[in-house]
Amino acid sequence: MAFRSLLLVFLAGLVFFSEATPLVSISGSHDSKHPLIVKILDAVRGSPASSVPIKLYKKADDGTWQLLNSGKTNEYGEIHELATEKQFVTGLYKIEFDTATYWKGLGLNPFHEHADVVFTANDSGHRHYTIAALISPFSYSTTAVVSEPKELGTTT
Repeated sequence: MAFRSLLLVFLAGLVFFSEATPLVSISGSHDSKHPLIVKILDAVRGSPASSVPIKLYKKADDGTWQLLNSGKTNEYGEIHELATEKQFVTGLYKIEFDTATYWKGLGLNPFHEHADVVFTANDSGHRHYTIAALISPFSYSTTAVVSEPKELGTTT
């Protein structure tokens, strides 16, 4: 029965994220100046996961990960300010979700210390990315909504 409930929450989360577009947040604000948006849904509570610490890294030529920015999700489970158009150039990126801090803040003992999403960005033209995560104390799932390639400086 618990598995069935978790499956239903997971499927609801996927529907929630699939309805999202990369330039419109849950709160309804248009955000064309930030090419990367992260959204997190708490599968246990069935609500946005607010105050989740997030770090954005870019892989350097020497193979190390360089921290570009960090922040926390807002009340809608979103963060928009991780990268500007100018910073978000072609390359390999990693988003680190500090899930342990989030779950411990709710009084739960999670299995994962963090969840990472590693992806290549802008290799076929400049795009806007929405990275969505559905998290629970013992699992996580991610998906991405990626816009069609655009020339820098054009409106979307």
